[in-house]
Amino acid sequence: MTWLSIVLVGLGVGDLVRSTSWRPGRAVAHATTPVVILLVALLAGMHTWADALALTLAAVAGAAWIELSQRTHETGRGALPALSAFAVVVVGLLAASGAASPAGGPLATWLAWADLPGTGTPSASRVLLLTGLAAFNLATANLIVRLVLLAIGALRPSDVSAAAAAAAAAAAAAGDPPSGTGQQPSDRLKGGRLLGPMERLVIVGLGLAGEFGAAGLVIAAKGLLRFPEIQATARGRTATDPAGSYPGGPAGIDDVTEYFLVGSFVSWLIALASLALAA
Repeated sequence: MTWLSIVLVGLGVGDLVRSTSWRPGRAVAHATTPVVILLVALLAGMHTWADALALTLAAVAGAAWIELSQRTHETGRGALPALSAFAVVVVGLLAASGAASPAGGPLATWLAWADLPGTGTPSASRVLLLTGLAAFNLATANLIVRLVLLAIGALRPSDVSAAAAAAAAAAAAAGDPPSGTGQQPSDRLKGGRLLGPMERLVIVGLGLAGEFGAAGLVIAAKGLLRFPEIQATARGRTATDPAGSYPGGPAGIDDVTEYFLVGSFVSWLIALASLALAA
């Protein structure tokens, strides 16, 4: 899975760049992803024509993933083509993984030289895979979760949210009471973009260590920690703040519950898929 590992590193770094509030992040991500793929491939000793062809095609498909997923986040439409582009990258590289050169090069030389903690010297392919999965779970997985939430209407696209926020600001300037129409379920459940990657990495780490019971406790703890916030949303309902009021109204208890359950299950499935690849 050397090719897949390299591409996951590149996509993870690119998605991390564009997930920031930096205005040119989208354009920088398009440039960063192929550059990172090239650099990691050189470090891993990828040198055959098959390596070059596979990684080039994967970089092109990765560019399609970046563009399609960004448009979906902005408009709320086209989640399936974006997810399909990512699936094509993963399935295609896995299907052709037997043609990849063994990982080596400067990375293997450094691993043999470095006195890293643990027993024995880790293989270059193993280090690449774990690095790729870490980068994927830190950034790309968050975008996949958001695409699924957008597809089912559990999140508003950024264009709609920005327009609603501008309308709310204009109403506040005119002295009108806030309507709450720009509110997202994520506004009521704070920290999801940070807790999601941390949770996935902890689950994968505990799974690799054989501590599946501890991984289950992490999943259970998330529900217990979020339950008071969901209860607070339910208690805050009024006649003007109904249970579920999308697409035009504020986020109600039904919207928050759907956001939490669907987002959590998609995140857990991604963590389990990562664990299956790493194991």
